[in-house]
Amino acid sequence: MANRLAQTASPYLLQHADNPVDWWPWSPEAFEEARKRDVPVLLSVGYASCHWCHVMAHESFEDETVAAYLNAHFVPVKVDREERPDVDAVYMEAVQAATGHGGWPMTVFLTADAEPFYFGTYFPPEARHGSPSFQQVLEGVVAAWTDRREEVAEVAGRIVADLAGRSLVHGGDGVPGEQETAQALLGLTREYDEQHGGFGGAPKFPPSMAVEFLLRHYARTGSEGALQMAADTCSAMARGGIYDQLGGGFARYSVDREWVVPHFEKMLYDNALLCRVYAHLWRTTGSDEARRIALETADFMVRELRTAEGGFASALDADSEDAEGKHVEGAFYVWTPAQLREVLGEADAAFAAAYFGVTEDGTFEEGSSVLRLPGDTGPVDAARVADVRARLLAAREERPRPGRDDKVVAAWNGLAIAALAETGAYFDRPDLVERATEAADLLVRVHLGEVARLTRTSKDGRAGDNAGVLEDYGDVAEGFLALAAVTGEGAWLEFAGFLLDIVLEQFTGEGGQLYDTAHDAEQLIRRPQDPTDSATPSGWTAAAGALLSYAAYTGSEAHRAAAEGALGVVKALGPRVPRFVGWGLAAAEALLDGPREVAVAGPVGGELHRTALLGRAPGAVVAAGEGPGAGAEFPLLVDRPQMGGEPTAYVCRHFVCDAPTTDAGELAAKLGG
Repeated sequence: MANRLAQTASPYLLQHADNPVDWWPWSPEAFEEARKRDVPVLLSVGYASCHWCHVMAHESFEDETVAAYLNAHFVPVKVDREERPDVDAVYMEAVQAATGHGGWPMTVFLTADAEPFYFGTYFPPEARHGSPSFQQVLEGVVAAWTDRREEVAEVAGRIVADLAGRSLVHGGDGVPGEQETAQALLGLTREYDEQHGGFGGAPKFPPSMAVEFLLRHYARTGSEGALQMAADTCSAMARGGIYDQLGGGFARYSVDREWVVPHFEKMLYDNALLCRVYAHLWRTTGSDEARRIALETADFMVRELRTAEGGFASALDADSEDAEGKHVEGAFYVWTPAQLREVLGEADAAFAAAYFGVTEDGTFEEGSSVLRLPGDTGPVDAARVADVRARLLAAREERPRPGRDDKVVAAWNGLAIAALAETGAYFDRPDLVERATEAADLLVRVHLGEVARLTRTSKDGRAGDNAGVLEDYGDVAEGFLALAAVTGEGAWLEFAGFLLDIVLEQFTGEGGQLYDTAHDAEQLIRRPQDPTDSATPSGWTAAAGALLSYAAYTGSEAHRAAAEGALGVVKALGPRVPRFVGWGLAAAEALLDGPREVAVAGPVGGELHRTALLGRAPGAVVAAGEGPGAGAEFPLLVDRPQMGGEPTAYVCRHFVCDAPTTDAGELAAKLGG
């Protein structure tokens, strides 16, 4: 019999709808039930493509005995962290403060007032490696609740007070300047892995936001060291197992520091951010490899993540069925020498094994290997490589596919819109710009809908129940601004302004600080507020970057002041933790450069417009259009006539404008192109 989760739209919650556990979604009614029954709440947080979430579900939540005990002694509440990032953030902060680490599945025990008193992540079905079994944990919590209630209440109160007392140190006075960005570069240099690219050790995550900062810093200062770290990191990832060498697109992270074995789930946000990074790397260096990776990643997103409604799904699972019908991580992607021979025959299999680093012992589990480009094969026959890739990809298409999390998350679609719009414009792929526009249309139609506030998720064209958080407003505005620059359609600038006005009204606190939830959002035990990047730009810095661009487009003092106030936090954090505030540092580079305002009085898609889009000046905004209505679309085009009837570009920064030009080469020089 299905439980209450059967009524929800979240693919993750629906995975648990047939559990014998009597799950509740996060709701006031669940906590009312806990109060009425005088039992604690078990809060379990995960997401649809999370490998260990599936493992714990299979081991514990599908077990009749465990479920019966849970149902008798707790009110179990399931949360999809991608639908409710605010709930996830608040309790993850508590878990990390109490245990020193966090992750998913997240397991938290709460009072009926939603105050946490005991924490963990994955609990095994039997005690192992010094970790208690899930059943032992449940019994221990019930014993404490029954016999030591005062102690439980005291612990819960102390944790909540501790969270409430964690005031955020933001930058206070002033914006990040030359000194802070130079210190941030030095900090990244110290953590850089010179041998393998990237930062830190294993597990190693793709540092998209730090690379955006490095590329902008190079464009503004000419720092060869910044460019080298960016280019070498991108090349190492492109040649590694973290990149799908057959189908394009990136896995979530590498379990080793050499980028060999990935954690195989593929997330929309990683691929959107990385697609844009490689496009920007190509814009900076002209690298053929960067161009190929940007286009293959864009094509992967469209081919495998696009939904019937024109949006982009959240993720592909890490797991799928192997040849024996067992659900195994990476089964869809890995190869043995025997499998290569079966598809390619002896000679081509030997060639493919050498080219893709497939060994008899294997680089992954049970003799299988992750395809990568070890690079020690010498010159290769490009036609033969293309033929082998095509045949292996066709054979892989016959394998059971990983599951797909079909919900559309507003923020991540904003990132995808920006990536596809720019990649389409750079490489003359109007189809990619169309896909970006269709996703933007879906966000306006479904996620803004009647309520004129952004909804976090949708599925099958139906808006979810959860309000958008700051990252949704920041990233969707970023996507709309990129689309406005590429298409010359001022409506996207207007929609971005509408969203950013809500940021000013609903998410802004004193001294320029920003909150992750709106003033009128559901009150949790703490109002979440995190300026550091995780897998995506923080809402704080995403909003700051979009506010800065919007101010450059419109001349709005209110938006410029809000951007500068928000970037105070980058002044404080940039020199100390540059790896975790990369997007904020990228916005700081735009601020230091102006950003430049480029008005092209000429045709959209024409030579001057394209030259403007390819300019490397950090965060430059571009408006293009011609005719009497152009100024109505973009304020930057007001009173900007064509010279001698020819398309003309105007470049301004810091309230000073260069002489207009009709020459594409001159415009490129003005924009560092």
